[in-house]
Amino acid sequence: MARPAVLLLLPGLVLLAVVQSGPEGPPSLVIALIARNAAHSLPYSLGALERLHYPRDRISLWCATDHNEDETLDVLQDWVEAVHPLYHSLQWKADVAPRWYPQETGPKDWPKERYEHVMKLRQEALTYAREKQAHYIMYVDADNVLTNEHTLRLLMAENKTLVAPMLDSQTGFSNFWCGITPQGFYRRTPDYYPTRNRQRSGCFPVPMVHSTFLIDLQKEESHGLAFYPPHPKYTWTFDDIIVFAYSCLAAGVQGYVCNTHRYGYVNVPALPHQEIEDDELNFVHLMLEAMVDGTPFRSSQFVYPQPKNPDKMGFDEIFLINLRRRSERRERMLRSLYEQEITCRIIDAIDGGAMNSSDIKRLGVNLLPGYYDPFSGRTLTKGEVGCFLSHFQIWKEITERQLDTAVVFEDDVRFQPFFKRKIIRLMNDIRSAGLDWDLIYIGRKQVTMDPEQPVKNVQHLVVADYSYWTLCYIISLQGAQKLLNAEPLSKMLPVDEFLPIMSDTHPNKEYKQHFVNRNLRVFSVHPLLVSPTHYTGEPSWQSDTETSTLWDNDNVRTDWNGSQKTLKDTRGDSPYVLHSASHDEL
Repeated sequence: MARPAVLLLLPGLVLLAVVQSGPEGPPSLVIALIARNAAHSLPYSLGALERLHYPRDRISLWCATDHNEDETLDVLQDWVEAVHPLYHSLQWKADVAPRWYPQETGPKDWPKERYEHVMKLRQEALTYAREKQAHYIMYVDADNVLTNEHTLRLLMAENKTLVAPMLDSQTGFSNFWCGITPQGFYRRTPDYYPTRNRQRSGCFPVPMVHSTFLIDLQKEESHGLAFYPPHPKYTWTFDDIIVFAYSCLAAGVQGYVCNTHRYGYVNVPALPHQEIEDDELNFVHLMLEAMVDGTPFRSSQFVYPQPKNPDKMGFDEIFLINLRRRSERRERMLRSLYEQEITCRIIDAIDGGAMNSSDIKRLGVNLLPGYYDPFSGRTLTKGEVGCFLSHFQIWKEITERQLDTAVVFEDDVRFQPFFKRKIIRLMNDIRSAGLDWDLIYIGRKQVTMDPEQPVKNVQHLVVADYSYWTLCYIISLQGAQKLLNAEPLSKMLPVDEFLPIMSDTHPNKEYKQHFVNRNLRVFSVHPLLVSPTHYTGEPSWQSDTETSTLWDNDNVRTDWNGSQKTLKDTRGDSPYVLHSASHDEL
């Protein structure tokens, strides 16, 4: 058997005063969830519901699951058996077979019969709530994670018949539309992205909400709402969320989306041709984004995610550079890599900020003659010395252990979707093409505006021009040896200036004269697969290289003022611009 497709609450905390309590206590609520092929997300969505602040004796759960090809049924059954004593009541239905709809081309396809089945289930949940005379019903999709524990209180306080908490995603996708065509399709409007990106904040009327929303069943106009059958005058496309949007229109119910608070996350739906694994990887990427910009996901206390099987992606070693005092970065990166099933070896970064000038000079470090930061005009910082030495010790380990290939991560990396899959595919293509390479940027800042030469027979790889940053790169044994042979400690400059010198792409001829063998074969993935978690000037931005002191003067402090190196790339084709797709494009 399996567990249901419903969402729950479990903490018994008192409801805050903005929600009016009746003679029996706070308003009664049904939480309804329909889950299919969602075993990867359920431990987190259910865990979030368990932590919602609402009295559990005022909550009834309604769950349904069917047509599963994964372990959704088992996860839900375990969960239902564990939580049903905690709530006012629980009803759920689960079918073991069939595993697919006759007309669907894959588990993420939506034939008409699947739309109809989902509409009927949602209608059953609504009927159940009305029969129980519940004050509210909240629908939550199985891949939505409500990280804000006060979501119910906040939504009820809006006093709307139909209201949705705006959910964030990996792209511009969310759980509302700002516009709808006369045929019922998605329509782009000027309000969508300002709302989605919180450039305007509030609770706004919209023609469509979906995935997670609250209905106030006490409002008289809610009596006309229905998910199935479609309204007698319905002529739009047969889609569950559009059928419900028409029902709202016919009943005179205005839907609202609220973005004043951060409520949680919605996974970008997989495309019809994709598999369950693709949906799972999309969800992993959503988790990684939440770790950077929001509240990390926490699993249910009753059901647990499937254990991961981390590996080195076919490389001899994967290094993660981290300062011991940046423990929060280390924990985020370790979990990010684990969730992607990647193992790594932590390298304790050399903390240049903790060294004095004498310490640095005893290591044989000396400044490259004539070097100045191209933006601020300062010389080397202690942070930049520590960064260089951290990478240098990895290059030494690679040569000492004779590692043919290795990946180097810094600890401030944001991952793009399907990172591991794309890296493995890239290396397979490189081997098949017989490419001679030394270093491959996985993340960088392209300094020049010129187009870069694509590599023949290797998709998504270009010959790298002048670049900044060492966020993440792949390096060969041959490449590490070339960097060591250059003896860079006695003529040091920032590591991301040194690499372009070694590939002979640096524009400063005077710097290059100090390094004779500038034959490092450097390439870059395109588009890039990682980017910085934050940029100069953003609230959570930190830099241990720029905010430091000068390498040879402990009294001269430096900061990012005047430097453009860590500014976000604002070019229209920048790999750091988060492109998004609307519902109809997904």
